[in-house]
Amino acid sequence: MKRSRSLAMGIACAAGCAICTGAFLVQVSDQAEAARAEALARYGGDQLEVCVARRDIAPGETIDEGAVTMGMWVADLLPDGVVTARGEVVGKQASAAILKGEALTVRRIGAGLTPTLDIPEGLAAVSVPAREVQAVGGALQAGMRADVYATGASATELIVPRALVVATSTDTSGALASGAVEWVTLAVAPSAVQELVSAAQSLEIYFVLPTDVKGPVRAEA
Repeated sequence: MKRSRSLAMGIACAAGCAICTGAFLVQVSDQAEAARAEALARYGGDQLEVCVARRDIAPGETIDEGAVTMGMWVADLLPDGVVTARGEVVGKQASAAILKGEALTVRRIGAGLTPTLDIPEGLAAVSVPAREVQAVGGALQAGMRADVYATGASATELIVPRALVVATSTDTSGALASGAVEWVTLAVAPSAVQELVSAAQSLEIYFVLPTDVKGPVRAEA
């Protein structure tokens, strides 16, 4: 008899605990939903699916399928010109550094790039990262000739003399399209490409305008 009574009390306690747990979970769920609703009300109730960087993307890099994903963002928190379809960015060149988790914008995928590059016959186009201070204070423009130096901890070396500048991350008027110079595209002899790319990976690249260069020059080979 005592055992039956104890079993009944145990069942009753278990049922009570289940009811309390269920009520608690409902309360927590309600609180979470209320918090979400409050956030959406504060920052904008609409959400939009946009392109988001899955990893860091370097300036001048061609964006591939694996570099972007789609994610939901609160519409009112999105920057202007946000990209909403992968097709708008895949295969295009980044005009500025894009960080992992950042919503992609049209400003960072082609601003300052010319639709086609005018590369003299026999030369190859290659882009290298460059901060504004490395690019003659941002004075480099397409059509200029610049000496390209690689500098490290122990030495500085001229690696490409009078390289032809074919594009930069600044617009054609000289106004900064992405806030600062972040890459420079050069037309160089194919034999110089490997050394230039290697130097860009491990050394600092600096551009120097020869004294006879005062502005964009004719793009002769």
